[in-house]
Amino acid sequence: MMGLRIVFLLIGMWIVFTSCDSEEQDQLILNEDGIVLDVDMSLFLEGTTVSTIPCTLSDGTVTDCYQITTTSTASDHQMGPWCPSNISDGEEAGGIWLESGQVYDVDGAFIKNLASFYNDNTWMMYDENGDIYITATEEDCINAANPDVGAEYQNFCVECLPSYITDLAQSWVIPITPIKQSNASNFAMGGGPTGVSGPTVRGIAFNGIEFSGAAPTDAILSAYTLAPFDDAGGHINVHQGYHYHAATGVSTEVSQLDGHAPMIGYAMDGHSIHTQLNEDGSEPSDLDQCRGHYDETRGYHYHVDAAGNNNFINCLAGAYVN
Repeated sequence: MMGLRIVFLLIGMWIVFTSCDSEEQDQLILNEDGIVLDVDMSLFLEGTTVSTIPCTLSDGTVTDCYQITTTSTASDHQMGPWCPSNISDGEEAGGIWLESGQVYDVDGAFIKNLASFYNDNTWMMYDENGDIYITATEEDCINAANPDVGAEYQNFCVECLPSYITDLAQSWVIPITPIKQSNASNFAMGGGPTGVSGPTVRGIAFNGIEFSGAAPTDAILSAYTLAPFDDAGGHINVHQGYHYHAATGVSTEVSQLDGHAPMIGYAMDGHSIHTQLNEDGSEPSDLDQCRGHYDETRGYHYHVDAAGNNNFINCLAGAYVN
C-alpha cells in the first residue's frame, strides 16, 4: 500500500507541474503568430523613467503602453568625441563616418584626405597648421545643422556637445504587448519613405536614446560639412538630443543564452531589436523585409542592418502608437 501511495503522489505531482508548464505556455502563445513576449521594463537603465499609460495603436487596438522618458543623453557610455582637432590626430580623437556601407574612422588623416575620398577639391577642412575647422558654440552647431547652412560654415566639422542639451527631455510610447500585423508599416519622413504616416523613430535603446532614421548624409555633404557620429553611432541635434544612426556595439546589450544575437532595445511596435550578427558571426538567413524573423525563444524580433548602411530596420511588422 505504501508503494502505491508513493506512485499516486508522484503522478499527482507530475500532473500539477505539467499543468503549470501548460499555463505558462498559454501565457506566451497569444495568437496565431506564436510566442509573443511583453516588453521587459526592467531592462531600461537608470536615467530613464518608465510608466504605464493607456494608448491606442495604429490598428485601433486600445491597450496599455510603456512611456519611456529620458534626458536625451546616454547614461551607459561616453558621448563623443566627434571631430579631431588636427590632421595629425589619431582615431581616438574623432568619431566615425558612414559611407557606402562602410564605417570609417574620422581621424586626422580622414579629414586631410576628404578631397580625394569624395573626388572634389572643394574639400579643405583645415588651415595651414593642420588645425581642423570645428563648430565651437551652440549657435554654430544650430546654424551648421540647418538645411540651408550658410557658406560661412563650408568645410566645417560639425560638433554639437552634450552641454547644449541639458534641459531637453524626450518621451517614447510603445505597446507593452506587441501585436504583429499582416502588412508591415513603412516609416515616415525623417529618414524613411515619404508619403506615409508611420513613426520616424525606429526604436529605443535601453538607455532611452532613440534609434533614428537614416542620417541625411547627402544634405550634410552637399554643404561641404561633415557631422561625424561618435564610436557608439550617435551625434547630437539640439532639438533632438543625442541619438543613434548605427549600432556599433557600444550601447548596452543583453546577451542571449543560446548564442543568438544580443538584444539592444525595442522597436516602436514593442518587438525586441537585436544586433545584426549572432555570437558565431552569422546573420540570420530568414529575415523578412523589415529585417525581422521569429523563433520560439524570443518570438518575432528584429536584427539591425550593418552599421555602415546608416540604417537600423526597414519597417515595422507590428502595430505602433499613433
